Amino acid sequence: MAGSAAAPAGTIADPDPAAPFWAAAAAGRLELPVCEDCGKAHLYPRSHCPHCGGARLAWREASGRGAVYSFTTVHRAPMPAFKPEVPYTIAVVRLAEGPHLTGRLAAPPGRARIGLPVRVAFRPADPGPPRVAFEPLDES
Repeated sequence: MAGSAAAPAGTIADPDPAAPFWAAAAAGRLELPVCEDCGKAHLYPRSHCPHCGGARLAWREASGRGAVYSFTTVHRAPMPAFKPEVPYTIAVVRLAEGPHLTGRLAAPPGRARIGLPVRVAFRPADPGPPRVAFEPLDES
């Protein structure tokens, strides 16, 4: 629209409210929207806090640490491009900051287990944004 100011990144008027997430991921950082009223992080990005309804949200760098909440191991490729990668594990990780994030577990399928401590590691993808992956943390 001519003459209108651009909406701030991450607001409901932004055509891509997840743009700050992917910009940080491209730089190897995990950032989450955090409510400045209640202090809680959330995912997916939205215009108001799902915890308290506050509208004062800011993107903040997160630790990237968490634990496997759930997982599945893929043995049958969903499309031909993934055939060389099977078997692989997709995990839902509960981040230390509270939200859940889904990505590939960068470990042999037999190593996956509920509660496994992990950290986020973004993997380059060409074309497209980085892929979310998780690496197991040393448990010794």
